Amino acid sequence: MGKKTRQAPGGTPATVALTAAGVPFTTHSYEHDPAAASYGEEASRALGVPAGRVFKTLVADVDGTPTVAVVPVAGSLDLKALAGAAGGKRAAMADPAAAERTTGYVLGGISPLGQRKRLRTVVDASALDHETVFVSAGRRGLEAELAPADLVRLTGAVTAPIGRA
Repeated sequence: MGKKTRQAPGGTPATVALTAAGVPFTTHSYEHDPAAASYGEEASRALGVPAGRVFKTLVADVDGTPTVAVVPVAGSLDLKALAGAAGGKRAAMADPAAAERTTGYVLGGISPLGQRKRLRTVVDASALDHETVFVSAGRRGLEAELAPADLVRLTGAVTAPIGRA
């Protein structure tokens, strides 16, 4: 398994936000392979964690509003379910450059935490089935492990079944 540290000093905006909130978390790092087809599946394999506990952060546009979806890496995002959970009618994936500008992170390192501005967030309900979940800690090759309730609270998220197997 990758290197574990508690509250990396100076870290990323995500780890700084977690530390400032006093939330218990652990970071897990691994060597990112630029040739990896899927950032989330790479994290799952590198850390030896079931894919159902590792969540990817996606940015979508719901009726013109940037919206963050946090779903298991083992599946995909159900855009229709995301739109409904966010109180909208239509959802489409955001342009990658817009997602990076809006969140302040690069693709493959977008964290639901510590974003440039707080976006409406929906976390897949399956996160609540686990004692802890893994999300990007703000850069490729770095994951934060935390309780799903803390993730929901810190992001102001709603939970809903927005992932597809």
